[in-house]
Amino acid sequence: MKSVARLVLLPLLLTCGVSARDLSQDEALRLREQGRIIPLEQVLSLVEKRHPQASLLEVELEEDDDIYIYDVELATREGLVRELEIDASTGKILKDEEDD
Repeated sequence: MKSVARLVLLPLLLTCGVSARDLSQDEALRLREQGRIIPLEQVLSLVEKRHPQASLLEVELEEDDDIYIYDVELATREGLVRELEIDASTGKILKDEEDD
């Protein structure tokens, strides 16, 4: 019986605290037109200034606790993969760290 309870509780525990969701292109366009998020071009300019000559790997727009975040992954010229989180409303860099 304990093993069954563990199998049921484990997925619940793994999903606790995971509230971010990826936004569709349509949602992103609507938010940009409403002025609620900054344009992707502006975000990429911020990233280029911070990490010149880095190669863009991926960009996602997420909503996490009613905050819109650009999640940017790039490869630096040193060969490191970095993950940046940028507040999509203000352009403030919230996180810039080496990706595991």
